[in-house]
Parts: sequence; structure tokens; C-alpha cells
Amino acid sequence: MSLLRRPLLHLRRRISSISAVAAASVRQETWTQAPLTLIEPASSDGSLFHVAVDVSAYPDLASSHTRPGQYLQIRPPPPVGRPTFLAIASPPSLSASDGVFEFLVKSVPGSAAEVVCRMRRGDVVEVSGVMGSGFEVGRISPPEVARTVLIFATGSGISPIRALIESGFHADERSDVRLYYGARNLQRMAYQERFKAWESSGVRILPVLSQPDEMWKGLHGYVQSAFARAKQIVDPLSTGAVLCGYRKMTENVTSILVADGVSKDKILRNF
Repeated sequence: MSLLRRPLLHLRRRISSISAVAAASVRQETWTQAPLTLIEPASSDGSLFHVAVDVSAYPDLASSHTRPGQYLQIRPPPPVGRPTFLAIASPPSLSASDGVFEFLVKSVPGSAAEVVCRMRRGDVVEVSGVMGSGFEVGRISPPEVARTVLIFATGSGISPIRALIESGFHADERSDVRLYYGARNLQRMAYQERFKAWESSGVRILPVLSQPDEMWKGLHGYVQSAFARAKQIVDPLSTGAVLCGYRKMTENVTSILVADGVSKDKILRNF
């Protein structure tokens, strides 16, 4: 090969590589327009909303939701500000059977999420492809691998936890499954109407309120502090955990669990 052709070949390979990256970027930015089928308050203070999107016309998109904890981006068209990342709150079985994605959306002032929460049923939004590997439940399965499963969620971080619980992970076959669910107060706590069904599936619900009223007799403070006071880990080697919420909470809880002998491999996150 001549000295002249070598730089040319290198340049062609470089252009080809750049083109491949650009093409991948374009694929990642593919948006699908789909109608809203549900918009209603999820908390009595109006800070959280139940939102559902009908993607039944796009079976490939619906079927790409395969594991609790996966997420996507959503925005109102034409694009308003930066899109919002939302964990899918409904179990994959609902995507497969009805072609519906359900979300728990926090209405943040000035964000695309706030705009979506002000829309109406039948309005169209744009959604990206499903992202992430979700919760790797296989790391705490079968039940004998993790007889105890400790679940921690704060704020809207409860949405992928709902997907996990309602997908089923053999909670009723384990000896101890606890959900520490943190919120400012009961007025900001979503899914209270689902607690009874969750508990019947084998999950003990432990609400933790950081700013409760004087009538509250349950756990108070932050989730990590409430757990640090209780712990009650009988066998760290047979304990798993699932975390979703504020970064400080997940970091602090992880530190507590690891210090008590829980394997990092059995501590699951969806990001």
C-alpha cells in the first residue's frame, strides 16, 4: 500500500466511525406520538399525578418494556424545554396486554413534567424508546437466595417500586419483605389505595414521614434514619435490597447495609 493511500484509508474509516455514532444518536432520539388515556391527581396536595399513555399502536415499543425499573423520556409536542425522564410505574404485563405505560409524575414548576400534568385525556405527548435494564431481580432470586428483601423508596421513586411489586417477585415465599416509603407527609404519599393489595402479596408497608402532623404515630424522619434505628437484619447473607429515590438516601442505606454484611451484588437499583 502506498504512503498516500494509508492516510486516505484512515480518513475513510474515521468518517465511517463518525457516521455510525451519528446514526446511533439519531436512533436514540426517535420519538413516538401517543395519546394520554389518564391524567389525575395521585396525591391530595396536587404535587403528583397519575399519567397513562396508550402505545398500543406501536407493539414494538410496548413489548420493549420487559423489566420493572425501566424508564423513558416524555415531552409535550412541540418540544417544550428539556424532556422529562420517567420510570414506568406499571408492570410489563400491562404493556404486553394493553399497550399502556403508566407513570407517577411529579409536577415540577417550569418543566416538561408540569406541562404534561396540565394536559387532558386524549392530548398527544411524545415518548422516547424504553431505556435501562431495570431491576435485576435475578440477583435476589429464587426466594432462598434472599429470604429478606428490604425495599426503599422516596417521593416519586415509588413508581418503579410499584412496577416491581405488581410484577411479582415471590414476596409471599420470603420470610421478610419490607417497604420503607418516605414522603413529607401523607398528603404527598402516592399509591395509598394500593397498600392493602401490596401487603396481601407479602410486602409489609412502612411509611416514613419527614414532616408529619401531630396525629402521626408511625415512623418519622428520613428513610435512612428510620431504617438505621430499626434494622432487624437477621441474616445479612440472605438479605437483598431494592432502592429508588433521592441519591443521599440510596447512598446512606447502601452504606448501612454493606456495613452490616449485605452483599453489594444483592443491592438493586434501576439507574
